[in-house]
Amino acid sequence: MFNSKKCIYVAGHRGMVGSAIVRALRQRDYNNIVTRTHAELDLTDQAQVRAFFASEKIDEIYVAAAHVGGIHANNTYPAEFIYQNMMMEANVINEAWRTGVQKLLFLGSSCIYPRLAEQPIKEEFLLTGLLEPTNEPYAIAKIAGIKLCESYNRQYGTDYRSVMPTNLYGPGDNYHPENSHVIPALLRRFHEAKSTGAKKVVVWGTGTPRREFLYVEDMAEASVHVMELERATYDAHTTPTSSHINVGTGEEVTIRELLELVGKVTGYQGTVEFDSDKPDGTPRKLISNDRLSKLGWHRKVELDKGLATTYSHYVNSLK
Repeated sequence: MFNSKKCIYVAGHRGMVGSAIVRALRQRDYNNIVTRTHAELDLTDQAQVRAFFASEKIDEIYVAAAHVGGIHANNTYPAEFIYQNMMMEANVINEAWRTGVQKLLFLGSSCIYPRLAEQPIKEEFLLTGLLEPTNEPYAIAKIAGIKLCESYNRQYGTDYRSVMPTNLYGPGDNYHPENSHVIPALLRRFHEAKSTGAKKVVVWGTGTPRREFLYVEDMAEASVHVMELERATYDAHTTPTSSHINVGTGEEVTIRELLELVGKVTGYQGTVEFDSDKPDGTPRKLISNDRLSKLGWHRKVELDKGLATTYSHYVNSLK
């Protein structure tokens, strides 16, 4: 039942996904939204998290806080990726239970699935094979988050849900030259190449891997949709390997095809060169969206339109 006065805590509200969730909630007239910056609340510090929950009367939680990055960042800082993510989710989920919060949504990542999983990837494929080595520490942390929610539901009867988004992009993304994901990295590099008149852009890998991309506003809508489902409708809270729900588009493109779209959006006229000595990452990663579709949610923003909007936001951020 809709209750605009219930207190909702969005962890990671400054991030791309967290900020989109806040916008989606406000569009539904949820106005009692609690947020904290990292400077105000370090989620890796158990004492700080415990004090926060003791001081606030929280009804629902969206766990969108995460330490994220692309292939380079995951390869370079594996200890940070596994430690920070595991500590954040463990502290928030445990303190939520301690203070009686019954509803929580944990946001994971499709990298939880085996590197060579059958396509499209269904929820039950979790833990059926080896992970992609380049982001295994991050994936392990996200799997732990799913299992935390699942285990607290089993033992304590809580209603903690998990959603696994495919590759996300959109306004508020990280455009760091080394630590960003593929779409923001490409938008930045193509924009800079156009601005400087560079004749070519060098891209990691072979261009053959296939990827699925979801606009962040769609992800936020899906998150709120899943959170608002009746408990009996959501079901599978305690079913091993199936207590989470995929959020995707059901469509994929090759990195080479993505580059063509980014070139059109940015207006870059030069050539693209592939550095095949650099890693491709997982060869293919298309997740099955069947379960969420049956629960009444479908994406709205097509990739070309989402890229155009994202690029516009990026250019405006440079002014």
